[in-house]
Amino acid sequence: MAKIEDLIAHIQDERLRKAITAEVRALKKTKKFGLVFEEHLPETVHLPNLPVKEGELVAKKGQSGNDLWRVKSIRRNTAILEKATEDESPRSESTVDVSLDDIVVVRSFGDPIYPALVPVGGVARGGPDKPSHMLINADNFHALQLLLYAYDGKVDVIYIDPPYNSGARDWKYNNDDVDKTDSFRHSKWLSMMKKRLLLAKRLLRKDGVLIITIDENEINHLGVLLEGVMYFGR
Repeated sequence: MAKIEDLIAHIQDERLRKAITAEVRALKKTKKFGLVFEEHLPETVHLPNLPVKEGELVAKKGQSGNDLWRVKSIRRNTAILEKATEDESPRSESTVDVSLDDIVVVRSFGDPIYPALVPVGGVARGGPDKPSHMLINADNFHALQLLLYAYDGKVDVIYIDPPYNSGARDWKYNNDDVDKTDSFRHSKWLSMMKKRLLLAKRLLRKDGVLIITIDENEINHLGVLLEGVMYFGR
């Protein structure tokens, strides 16, 4: 008997003992040997086409990281913002005034979002019988969700170059979404990767190939995630 089960056995309240036993049994089914991490949901996505309204969660345009603000009120073309925490609740009484043109509405991961592909242009260099290509500019999680409708189990090769979780703030993409001093930075990174890799695995053919570019910051964690949790194999 594991130590935790031995401790549970000493609980006098039978109802509480059975409830905790059931929770531990369910937890064991989700936690694999070799890699245990908290499945944080710190991600947000920008929705530039949504109007800014009072009460909306927003971010400043061009600002790196995941600093979020709640719109307290709007006066003409100016929004009064208060800082929000990772769980979106107000953090302090201090406020800042920002032009509506300088902020964008965001949604946190788990909030209802209904993505769709909207054509914005094209280049024709061959006839209708020639191979065609498509470039999707979107959050890759939502893009992968949409691709599943047409390409579930049909993709030969997936090549990804995710953030290396190095804490660098001078990269074009958001490599600094998780602060380098955050004690949960590996868990948050793994949570981000797991959600996308589950979708990628569904897209791949049985003989498909997954290629990931990564460096020393997360290569070991990623390897265990792929082999021990995701069952990608070699």
